[in-house]
Parts: sequence; C-alpha cells; structure tokens
Amino acid sequence: MRDLLWILCLAGLSGCVQTHADPAPTSTAEVSAATVEVQRRDVTHVLRLHGTVEPESAVAVVVPRILGQNVTALVVTRLVANGSRVSAGDTLVEFDRQAQLDLALEKKAEFRDLEEQVHRKVAEQTELRAKDDTALKTAENALALAVLEVGKNDILPRIEAEKNLLLREAAEAEVAQLRRTYALKVAAAKAEVRTLEVRRDRARRAWEHAERNAERLSIRAPIGGLVVLRSIWKGGRMGEPQEGEEVRTGLGLLDVVAEGAMRIRAKLNQSDLAGLEVGLPADVSLDAYPSRRYRARLERLSPVATPGMSDKVRSVLAQFSVEGRDAVLTPDLSAAVDVRLGHWPGALTVPRRAIVWRDAAPGVLSDGQWRRVTLLALTPSDAVIGEGLAAGDRVSLEETAP
Repeated sequence: MRDLLWILCLAGLSGCVQTHADPAPTSTAEVSAATVEVQRRDVTHVLRLHGTVEPESAVAVVVPRILGQNVTALVVTRLVANGSRVSAGDTLVEFDRQAQLDLALEKKAEFRDLEEQVHRKVAEQTELRAKDDTALKTAENALALAVLEVGKNDILPRIEAEKNLLLREAAEAEVAQLRRTYALKVAAAKAEVRTLEVRRDRARRAWEHAERNAERLSIRAPIGGLVVLRSIWKGGRMGEPQEGEEVRTGLGLLDVVAEGAMRIRAKLNQSDLAGLEVGLPADVSLDAYPSRRYRARLERLSPVATPGMSDKVRSVLAQFSVEGRDAVLTPDLSAAVDVRLGHWPGALTVPRRAIVWRDAAPGVLSDGQWRRVTLLALTPSDAVIGEGLAAGDRVSLEETAP
C-alpha cells in the first residue's frame, strides 16, 4: 500500500509540472529584431587599401655594361655599407678596373706610335714630292731648250735638224710621263698617310673607350640620401651583394633614396574605383608601427587596369603622397591606407541590408509597405538617406511585403 501511494504522488507531481509549464513567449525583442529605427548620425565612407612605402625621389644604381666588349660579369672591389648616408659625388661602388686600365695604356701607346708613324710618313712624302718637283722642273726646262734648238733648224744642216726634233720629242715624252707619275705618286702618298691616320684614330677611340669603361666602373652618388642595397640571387639564395663577388652586368645593385617626401603605392580592385578621385584625403598606418598615423592624399590613379591573379579581375595602381616625415617612415614598409570617400554629418541612416530594390529603384519596408527613398550614398554597412524617411521611423531588415 505504501508503495502504491508513492507511485500516485510521483504521477501527480509529474502532471502538475506539465500543466504549469508556460509555452515559449513571443517577446518584443524578437519582433523588433527584424526592424531597425532610422537614426541621424555622422557617416564616413572609408575604403581600405594596402600598399608599400617608397620615396618620392630615388636613383637606382645598376652594374654597368662595358662598351665594345663581351663582358657579362664584374667583380665588386668596393661597396658602401647598407643604410649609409651619402652626399652627391661620394663613391658608392667600384668594380675591378685593372683590365680596362691596362687596355687603356696599351691603346694609348699604340695611338702615340701610329701618330709618330703618320708624322714620319708625311715627312717622307714631303721629301719625295720635292724630288719629283725638281725632276719635273728639270724635264720642263729641257723641253723648253729643245724647242729653242728646233727653232734653229732652218739654218742648220738636215741631220742636225733631225737630231733637234728627236730631242724635242724625247723631252715632251719625259715631261708627259713625269706629270702622269707625279699625280699617281701624290694619290699613293695620300692613301698611305690616310691608312695610318685610320689606324691611329681607331687606336685613339679604343683608348678613350677603355678610359670611359674604367670611369664607369667607379660609380658615384648622383644625389644625396640613404643607401639601400638590393637583394640579388647568388649561390642558390637571395642576399645582399658583398665585396669580392661577381655580379652580372645590367643587374640592379642598390638604390640611393633621397631623405625627403615619401609616397605609398597601392593596388586596388577595379570594383573599388567607384567614388575614387584624385585629391581625396586618406589616413595611413604602418603595419610595423600600428600606433603611427599619417595624413595622405590621393595623387594619381593609373589610367589603365592591369590583370592580377586572374584575367577576369583587373587591378588599378593608386599613388598617395604622405604628409610629414620622420625616422620611422622608411621605404619598403607595408602600410594600410584608409581613403575617405565621403563624410555626411547628421545624416539619416539605416543599415545597408534594409534597402530593398524594386525596378531599379531603392526603397525600404516600413509597416509592411514598400516606401521609395532617395539614396545619398551606400557604404559597406550603411545607407545614407536623402528623402523618403524621417528620424524615428522603423524599417524592416527582411523583405516581407509583396
């Protein structure tokens, strides 16, 4: 009997619990979760970009190419330390110049030897020309004398007259021959001298090229600034160049960065171009120094989009000028740029997802009805309303009206 009473009591308690359990109420919080109140507040549309700090003015130094020679690598004999501050005219890097200096000395000696040969040849030709002039003058005088003798033939015996005629013909032939050979000798002498002059000029050009090559192998700073060594591929790894190493001609070796204004170069997706225009202000923060803040200005947008990781997605290059300068803002730092596309103080705002588009017209759902509104701007999270709503109105976040 006692066990039966315990069972009946437990059954009664269970029935009491089921009877008094309240169903889950429909709270006003759940009802209002699908609606939001139109508010007035300050709205700023910001577009975040990521880029790299670079100097406004910088000069790249590359390994020079040797003129007129098939040289593909040079040995570094002197190199300024990374991070050094240099002035215009200071030596940045020197390469092995001994071969060029030896070649310059060799070509200089060859040039001087050929120049002496030209002078000697000119003197010899002058002496030979004087002898030819004397021989030609002597032959012309002999011809004139023979002509005079022929003039006496009327009073001379016939045999003497014939001799005079033969002498005149011989003199005429000799003068004609000397005149012909004289012109040929003059042309030959000029050709010999010109040949030596060509060889001399060629040696002089080789000498000058070797000297210029030797000068090119010592590179001086064109501007004052900070030296930044580039990383190059050497021995299967990347590293900074060092003295005693061979480097390829035409390879970028270092940069001289002017200690002045800095800029930021950033890439943005083509879909973010809406609202961007030159002159917009921006705020810059450095990834390495999050507490640092700088003001910037959009200075340039690339007129042509370039393909990125995919051919379907294009990127546009944007360039920002940074105001101010300190020791922290150095080249090659990564930076975040917040571009202020617009600012609307005290504007009517609703969440962006509250906007319902119908027939390409924006609107909102209020009290179950679609109301058309005028949009001033759309940010990633908010919609700025111009007309169609008032502060305090409630709009739905879900499209429930037909």
